[in-house]
Amino acid sequence: MTEEEPVVPLVSTGIVGLNDILCGGLPAFRQYLVEGTPGTGKTTLALQFLLEGNRLGEKCLYITLSETKAELHDVARSHGWRLDGIELYELEAAESRLKAEDEYTVFRPEEVELSETIREVYDLVERIRPARAVFDSLSELRLLARDPLRYRRQILGL
Repeated sequence: MTEEEPVVPLVSTGIVGLNDILCGGLPAFRQYLVEGTPGTGKTTLALQFLLEGNRLGEKCLYITLSETKAELHDVARSHGWRLDGIELYELEAAESRLKAEDEYTVFRPEEVELSETIREVYDLVERIRPARAVFDSLSELRLLARDPLRYRRQILGL
């Protein structure tokens, strides 16, 4: 006799055809990485995922390092969507938050910048407690990490 594995609920992507291919949606409580070259629809997919969560009454959060809120609203408008009810958070790259007079004598600047960025993300998620969240873009975090091992550790921590 074998023990049955627990059934993981599915969450709708907000895209009917994709939900069909996925046999109902994505397994909940997981992280998903969407890769592609610019213009392939990563932002559109992310927004549809959050819009579906919002439609279902879930708290939704879009954290962006790569696009401005205005650009996200433009993408939504181009599809006839409104982002009302979705928390948009434009996370500035850490280097833009640093003052010219800031100098680090013990730590390298990228160590402090990445740590500050990650802490800001943690604080934001803790405050909002979203059911669905999108982080765009991980390539910006990779640039801040500068080291593949450090980048991997930060992603796993998120």
